[in-house]
Amino acid sequence: MEQKELFRQLQHLSTEQRNPASMDIDARSVTDILTIINDEDHRVAEAVRTQIPYIAQAVELTVKAFLNGGRLIYVGAGTSGRVGVVDASECPPTYGVPFDMVQGIIAGGEQAMFRAV
Repeated sequence: MEQKELFRQLQHLSTEQRNPASMDIDARSVTDILTIINDEDHRVAEAVRTQIPYIAQAVELTVKAFLNGGRLIYVGAGTSGRVGVVDASECPPTYGVPFDMVQGIIAGGEQAMFRAV
């Protein structure tokens, strides 16, 4: 798939649109803001539940890769990159795995962990 076509398709994903529920969040009361966030958090859990069979397949493939000497590498930009790096850094102390088994790569390098670049 060409990059232009991929970009066109990604532009229409609901995750790339403004959320109608929070359009005026900056003008709402603290209680309203917290309620909106909590409501949206519940929607995330419901959406994840519908994808459990696919998530299970991904986990099973990852485990198989680990058993064959493979690695898990997170690659992201901005917040998603930071989350990947943080998760990767937690795996060795939490699960006792080698430091190179799970790695995180963030666009912009190390400086992007602490400051938008």
